[in-house]
Amino acid sequence: MNKLQDTKILIVEDEIIIADYIEELLLEEQFTNIAISNNKEAALNKMTVFLPDIILMDINLQGKNEGIQLAKSKNNNATVVFITGQNDLVLMNEALKSNPAAYLTKPIKRLDLLATINLAIYKKQSQIFQFKDGYDIINLNFSDIRYFVAEGNYVNIYTLTKRFTIRQSLMAVMDKLPTDSFKQTHRSYIVNKNKIERVTSNAVVINGLDIPLSRTYAKQFK
Repeated sequence: MNKLQDTKILIVEDEIIIADYIEELLLEEQFTNIAISNNKEAALNKMTVFLPDIILMDINLQGKNEGIQLAKSKNNNATVVFITGQNDLVLMNEALKSNPAAYLTKPIKRLDLLATINLAIYKKQSQIFQFKDGYDIINLNFSDIRYFVAEGNYVNIYTLTKRFTIRQSLMAVMDKLPTDSFKQTHRSYIVNKNKIERVTSNAVVINGLDIPLSRTYAKQFK
């Protein structure tokens, strides 16, 4: 997600005039990958098929506060921005439990919308490990990565379901990672601390696999 026009934005808003107005503002700013859903069913479909990067979600859909529940069904890579016309602190506190990137109040203002979208993009990019896989650029959420293993001039990246191989040093990889979540356990291994199931005297266990823990790095896991 390097360019604004590459960002997939889903507008979930049952007031068609407002949805069209938001789309118009985004198109004027060169966001061209936009979809609109005017109800819950259409939104669920778009989350599966369109796979948005950012969802602008009206909390009060069809007279109900369905947006909060709907946000819990979003596709994994999506970031949610809530839209509300209600000055209801209790409702907003409930919405915040779903960890949205931000929220907008109606009437929607151009500067507020653009600032919020750019903030959501920045937050999203700051949580991504990006690398080239052949001619493709891959974006992996840090939360999807379990560990890295160095093999010669290459590093293997392991998620729950896939393995990727990149031509980089382990030190270069470490420089791109948030140090609060990723720690080196061995000269050839970096692990996501949030994925560790158990720590022993000479290993950390992730997904049932023992990953070597040398004395040099063991103090980070006590």
